[in-house]
Amino acid sequence: MSGRGKQGGKVRAKAKTRSSRAGLQFPVGRVHRLLRKGNYAERVGAGEKLLFPLLTRLLSALTAPGSRRSG
Repeated sequence: MSGRGKQGGKVRAKAKTRSSRAGLQFPVGRVHRLLRKGNYAERVGAGEKLLFPLLTRLLSALTAPGSRRSG
């Protein structure tokens, strides 16, 4: 034991939310938790927690007043 204390540890990166990684405003983590706790399926994969917020964003963009997108 050198007694010098802790010298130069690894610097932890700033936490980044799953919503910001996906470029969404909807809370991906909350959707994932609700899908797991809601007994909708035995397992919830990585795609489902992103698919639902993406669909919600798309539907809200299509139904928003003043939406310029024609389908």
